[in-house]
Amino acid sequence: MCVTAVESRPAGVALTPSPGGHRPFGARVKAFVALTKPRIIELLLITTVPVMFLAAQGVPDLWLVLATTVGGYLSAGGANALNMYIDRDIDALMDRTAQRPLVTGMVSPRECLAFGISLAVISTVWFGVLVNWLSAWLSLGALLFYVVVYTMLLKRRTAQNIVWGGIAGCMPVLIGWSAVTNSMSWAAVILFAVIFFWTPPHYWPLSMKVKEDYARVGVPMLPVIASNKVVARQIVVYSWVMVAVSLLLTPLGYTGWFYTAVAVATGGFWLWEAHGLQNRAKAGVSGAKLKEMRLFHWSITYVSLLFVAVAVDPFLR
Repeated sequence: MCVTAVESRPAGVALTPSPGGHRPFGARVKAFVALTKPRIIELLLITTVPVMFLAAQGVPDLWLVLATTVGGYLSAGGANALNMYIDRDIDALMDRTAQRPLVTGMVSPRECLAFGISLAVISTVWFGVLVNWLSAWLSLGALLFYVVVYTMLLKRRTAQNIVWGGIAGCMPVLIGWSAVTNSMSWAAVILFAVIFFWTPPHYWPLSMKVKEDYARVGVPMLPVIASNKVVARQIVVYSWVMVAVSLLLTPLGYTGWFYTAVAVATGGFWLWEAHGLQNRAKAGVSGAKLKEMRLFHWSITYVSLLFVAVAVDPFLR
């Protein structure tokens, strides 16, 4: 992990490029890459590629995998850039987003908008020509849902923003399946539902950690408007549903013993962590002792292991 020293400054005061408006080419390239939010896209690809193995019941065409992952990166990158364009006002006021390219001035709003729209168009055509048009429309639908429904309509209006906005993050599962089969399946729908119920208990612990940031800009994330006890209870409810849904693949005949074993083991540990967080919240624990980020970090490990099991299982049946 790379740690970069940053200038200390009051929240809401954007950094400016170097004197004379000079913006080094290398720094500009890094800034445009940052607009795509690569770390988030890593998670999206983790759910895309394994589903392709399940759909193919083995190794899918590797060119198709490459075309799908590149198209997925372009599409998600476009959505993320447009998200930063729309949220540039609140990003400048939040500590966790203070170094984003539009806040620092490394990329102008006009450049960001053009970049995001260009990626949206290129990714849609890419999918249509090199994969199939079903995947192209699913990709475009995910982008529009994230930008319009989540960022523009839900994020600043309702505590349910991440619940319904998370649908965009579920779409890579459908895209991965459709890329191989040019159709849909209940297996894809079940994995879509797993990610749907995974998203709130994945994101709410992080929101608990940075709720002062969200409160400062008036974004009603659940931890901002509800107590830790209420948030933890919601996390437990979504966690149980997520684990239950993840176990549906086997009785329906889509997976075998290996996936089931991984789903039970990882899901069981998730529930242990979720109930631990709830118990600490009930006891009135706050601050560092709440340890909410333990569940956040485990959630990333959980989804990675679960989808690796999705990819490996066809070879063990």
